[in-house]
Amino acid sequence: MGKHYILNLYGCEFNVLDDLEFLVQLLVDSALLCGATILERCSYKFQPQGVTAILLLAESHISIHTVPEKGEAYVDFYTCSVVDPIVGCQNVIEKLVPSSHKLELIER
Repeated sequence: MGKHYILNLYGCEFNVLDDLEFLVQLLVDSALLCGATILERCSYKFQPQGVTAILLLAESHISIHTVPEKGEAYVDFYTCSVVDPIVGCQNVIEKLVPSSHKLELIER
């Protein structure tokens, strides 16, 4: 039915992980790069730090949750059509510049 990528990033810069506007735009860019159709956006900036952002896609969803104090970000990218979510995952890795990451694929 679809592909669900789970991406954990470690060793990212605090300021990047705490920047709500940057992270929402990162998700938008990543969704568009893989050919997804964005239906809705929802995001929240936690205090004192951290961000959660979700894009509802016609093809399913993409989300990110950050823990800036640990330098970590957690991304889910699920699609159920011809959209290729790996392109979006690669964009997130490139833009967040982690010292390491773990990418898992669940076929659904």
